[in-house]
Parts: sequence; structure tokens; C-alpha cells
Amino acid sequence: MSFEQVKAWFGTVGMEDRVKHFEVSSATVELAAQAVGTAPAQIAKTLSFLVDEQPILIVAAGDAKIDNKKYKELFHKKAKMIPPEEVEGLIGHAPGGVCPFLTRPGVVSYLDQSLRRFDIVYPAAGDARSAVELSPDELSRLLPDAEWIDVCKLPE
Repeated sequence: MSFEQVKAWFGTVGMEDRVKHFEVSSATVELAAQAVGTAPAQIAKTLSFLVDEQPILIVAAGDAKIDNKKYKELFHKKAKMIPPEEVEGLIGHAPGGVCPFLTRPGVVSYLDQSLRRFDIVYPAAGDARSAVELSPDELSRLLPDAEWIDVCKLPE
């Protein structure tokens, strides 16, 4: 997938104007926050895992970290991130631009409760120089099969 495809998809739902493309990298939470002009916590990072060889995505706040105990309670497995060299083949987006939109068939997305603290969050939009401005409720509506979960911990 690509930024152009994700932007076109947002156009089909009347939200193309929310998609941002930058001259600078937004491949990490810190870089994305600088590009967008927001706090790192408001970047909606999309983390890629394998659960029984099934690729899943967890979209979480930029300052959140996976809580291994909560993850194991929910998925009955230890958290196993997809190796970077396998992400694009399994998910459909390359590292730095992974987002829950237009993924490969069979990829299951989850939304972590850590996002609900914000009025606006910024997930990537298909490449390492992009973001899309959405409320958590809009993100949930755009991903109707994505379940809200609680598998992260916030900084103290």
C-alpha cells in the first residue's frame, strides 16, 4: 500500500483533507510529533504483532508501552512483535508508515484505550512522511471491526 492509496481511501469517506504529507520524516513518534506540531503522546503509533502466526495491529498513544501482563491476559500469548523486515509483507505497509488502513486481508486491528485521553490523534497514513488527523471516535468508526482493548501502560 502507499500514501496515495490511503489518501484516496480517505477521499471516499469525505476526509481527504485530514491526510497530511510532510517534507520531513514522520517514521518515529518523536519525528511525527515534530512534523505534525503536537505532543508525542498524541501520535497514534501502530504496533505490529504475531498471535499464533496471525498478524495483528495495536494502535496506541505515542507515550504508551505494551504492558506484557495485560497483553498476555488478553491474547494468551507473550507479545511478539513482527520483525521489521517482515512487516510490509504481512501488514501491507512498511515500517514508519504502518497504519490500520488498507492492510492486507486477515490483519486484525485493535485500538488501545490510551488513545481515548485525546480529542485528536495522528496515525500514519501509509508512508514514513504522513499522518491523518482523527478523533478516537472517528478512528473507531473508520475501523468498524477494530475492538477497543486495554493492553498498554502509560508513563508515570
